[in-house]
Amino acid sequence: MKANILITGAGGAAAISFLKAVENDLDCDYFMGDIDPFAAGLYLVSEDRRIILPRGDDPAFVEDILRICCELDIDVLVPTVDCELLPLATAKKTFDELGVRLLLADEKTLKVCLDKDELMRRCEIFVGVPRSEVLNSFFEPQHWSFPLFVKPRIGSGSRGIMTIENAADLEQQAHDGSMLIQELLPGAEYSVDVLADQDGNILAVVPRERLKVDSGIAVASRTVNDPELIKQAGIVANLIGLKFTANIQFKRNVNGEPCLLEVNPRFPGTMPLTVASGVNMPLISLKNILGLDIDEDNLFWREIAVVRTWQEHFIEPAEITRLQRQKHHQPRFAFA
Repeated sequence: MKANILITGAGGAAAISFLKAVENDLDCDYFMGDIDPFAAGLYLVSEDRRIILPRGDDPAFVEDILRICCELDIDVLVPTVDCELLPLATAKKTFDELGVRLLLADEKTLKVCLDKDELMRRCEIFVGVPRSEVLNSFFEPQHWSFPLFVKPRIGSGSRGIMTIENAADLEQQAHDGSMLIQELLPGAEYSVDVLADQDGNILAVVPRERLKVDSGIAVASRTVNDPELIKQAGIVANLIGLKFTANIQFKRNVNGEPCLLEVNPRFPGTMPLTVASGVNMPLISLKNILGLDIDEDNLFWREIAVVRTWQEHFIEPAEITRLQRQKHHQPRFAFA
């Protein structure tokens, strides 16, 4: 019997790259979901498998997604939207009872990753980290040298990050504990994809150097066989109790040493490079959660580079109209 797989966040690169990595190698029925009828990934599956979802920050999100999974007889739910992760992980027991497996890190892991200050404290003894301090009323800028780096303490992604050039810029930031100040790291930046099984055993670590970044997204990258990055990423994964896949970001300091920036505890949108290098992390993770055998020969990778381009997908206008109509007329969710 084929498994039914629901992938959320169909408008994002993470969902689309996950689908492309698995659809031709594992004979399952794939459903794509998003809150937006214009989400490109919805149109990569047949109309009967396109789902308008509730927002991940809606208080009724978990209840609604459970109902959707039951109606569609979903076997595995693959969330790719940051705001969905913790609510789903918190309700994991309920999903398990209904026979829906979550391809997702545990609740404890997510809480550590989503609080960047907690992540730094958890890892600072074992791997390199930038000097960091929560920006609150007790922060003393005279003990720091400009320029500095500031980012939201809670959450993931590049939203809200900026360079602080002087004390005047710093004063414009909220001193309420919601932001994290860090030393500015000048060196090369890396995204390290780490694959673990559902028991937390590390299976593969693939570092990617971000060669060119546009609006926070790497548009040119290459895999690099760097033993130091591989070791440190593996240590971080063990410290946070990683299961399945996460993207661990590092940047080199003035001495050329890699320092941990953050952990994105989900499949990244730049996963196609890791897949092309030899390790299909989405496919291996999906096989693992379905109880299928994993071939160790598929855990080896090579150095390779990529440049990213746009790709168009042409459809009939009526396909969009039907999803728009359902979004506006259904209070919670709708199926195409």
